[in-house]
Amino acid sequence: MLTLHTLQPNPGAKHRKKRLGNGESSGLGKTCGKGNKGQKARSGGSIRPGFEGGQMPLHRRLPKKGFNNARFQSTVAIVNLNQLEAFFEAGSAVSENELRAAGLVKGQADAVKLLANGNLSKALNVTVDFASAAAVQKVQAAGGTVTVLSQEAKA
Repeated sequence: MLTLHTLQPNPGAKHRKKRLGNGESSGLGKTCGKGNKGQKARSGGSIRPGFEGGQMPLHRRLPKKGFNNARFQSTVAIVNLNQLEAFFEAGSAVSENELRAAGLVKGQADAVKLLANGNLSKALNVTVDFASAAAVQKVQAAGGTVTVLSQEAKA
């Protein structure tokens, strides 16, 4: 039976502390496993990561060239017709604010694009920044309208 006074760690789980400097026969006497002399044998002696002994380090030898447009790219939130079918009632107006309220557009997005994935059986009045031709055709076939905003008008 397991009681508090019989609790003990698993065999091999506990190790005794390595005792440095206790005679040569201990295997860790004299220099205590630090070798002979040098910066790393000294008290407090350590070298920073990337230090190459005074040689010009790799991060300074490599050229700093190139350019990346990643910070200038615009993010477009994608909304599909099957999502509109599931979240909106017939005859409702759908814009970015309604899409955000429904949780279909999250985070920072510069524009919203409507794509034709899925089918739409409800007449919706959709206002988005971009829309594929197939998506516009499917919304109009269901009796709805699609208004595509121009980026110049938004700015």
